[in-house]
Amino acid sequence: MTGTAIILSGTEVSKEMRLEMAEEVRKLKESLPDFVPRLAIVQVGGREDSNVYIRMKIKAASEIGIEAEHVKLPRSTTQSQLLTKLKMLNENPNVHGIIVQMPLDSENKIDAHLVTDSVDPGKDVDGLHTINEGMVAVGNMSGFVPCTPNGVMELIKRSPVQIAGSDAVVVGRSKIVGTPVSELLKWHHATVTVCHSKTKDIQAQIRRADIVVVAIGSPQFVKGDWLKPGCTVIDCGINSIPDPTKKSGSRLVGDVDFDSAQKVAGYITPVPGGVGPMTVAMLMKNTVISAQRTAQALLEARWNINHLPLMLNDPVPSDIEIARAQEPKDIQQLGRELGLAPAEILPYGSKKAKV
Repeated sequence: MTGTAIILSGTEVSKEMRLEMAEEVRKLKESLPDFVPRLAIVQVGGREDSNVYIRMKIKAASEIGIEAEHVKLPRSTTQSQLLTKLKMLNENPNVHGIIVQMPLDSENKIDAHLVTDSVDPGKDVDGLHTINEGMVAVGNMSGFVPCTPNGVMELIKRSPVQIAGSDAVVVGRSKIVGTPVSELLKWHHATVTVCHSKTKDIQAQIRRADIVVVAIGSPQFVKGDWLKPGCTVIDCGINSIPDPTKKSGSRLVGDVDFDSAQKVAGYITPVPGGVGPMTVAMLMKNTVISAQRTAQALLEARWNINHLPLMLNDPVPSDIEIARAQEPKDIQQLGRELGLAPAEILPYGSKKAKV
């Protein structure tokens, strides 16, 4: 039976976005003919699922005009070696975006959180650095927003769905999807409830929602009769289940039972073809933004320094007295005003640094 829900196609929206970004990159190269946006994709090991995702990212980058470098490291790579490689990429001014493909396929123990926090926040186009996550949490979107949550929001914003004033329920509270999606919905003026494994009567919570975002990694968990008629359903899950009718013996489904949900919802994302393509699109968008910031700094080619007021006295005191009377500027702030990247500054306390 065919349902009435309108499909929110991430495939179609991501195509539109790639065309828009290709035009932005064209304008960048028009202003700076030798300038090329660059994305470094760091992979440890050779998981086949990771290889598929990386090929998708390289293809999308090529269509937009971004040069994607696949930095492939062997399974024998240690944590120290990986951090050294990231440091080199951080310090390379010609690299504008860095992502580390997860999960890490290494023979050695590597702290994934330490790895993501070792990427320069200004090049962290995955949006997984603690600084970027914290900025989203307080409503500051000037950093990089995580790609899947950002893709969810972009998909909703390009539809007729109204976010402001809506009741939204997010099922899942992961660091990568659930938590940042709930923050983004909140800062777009929805009233947000986050559900998780300890939530009592999760069906009742979902049933009152105008917008339902599901990201728990449990195939077909949310059923159609849990939903409020006419609601918007965003399915972030991707799960493989057995299907003897398929040549491969399996098929991909989301965290929502699509067949029953589409009979109740007003709008719904499919799996595949929903949130997945939007994740890649937002990665490209973040890379373009990072490249634009670098290009803008090159075009302006001047410092934007906020001068501290001088304490002028008569008679003029000695140099030592002048120095002692003046409160120095924080060295990180001065670095930003000079257009220096964080990797170009080695601070010694808060007032001194080696550049």
